[in-house]
Amino acid sequence: MSFTINDLTIGQSASFTKTVSETDVYLFAGISGDLNPAHVNQVASEQTQFKGRIAHGILGAAFISTVVGMYLPGPGTIYIGQELRFRRPIHIGDTVTATGTVTEINVEKNRAKLETTITNQDGVVVTTGVATVMPPTAE
Repeated sequence: MSFTINDLTIGQSASFTKTVSETDVYLFAGISGDLNPAHVNQVASEQTQFKGRIAHGILGAAFISTVVGMYLPGPGTIYIGQELRFRRPIHIGDTVTATGTVTEINVEKNRAKLETTITNQDGVVVTTGVATVMPPTAE
């Protein structure tokens, strides 16, 4: 199900939850070409401030894309932009929840803004931001 601009309401929200696996991190590294040792080298990553491998921040941001493209506004939505702030790392094995909450609606321009947040299994906010989207039009 998709929501058109006229279906959206301020405060409306949707979420997507996923446990980040080692496979997810390696596949994302291969797809993106980002082979930073912080993500793929256990020995090197143990020397960092994180004391082990972490997921790519943008991998987490992809879960926000899932919210936008699959749940709110949903299929047919065009992602216009995304502001992000990476507050804490996502560790392999973390279960994260990406949430989008409608904060602005511009019917004339068919645009909406969503506050975006990713939290881990402990309720710690790991990523914040704002998504600008163009909801699908009525069929």
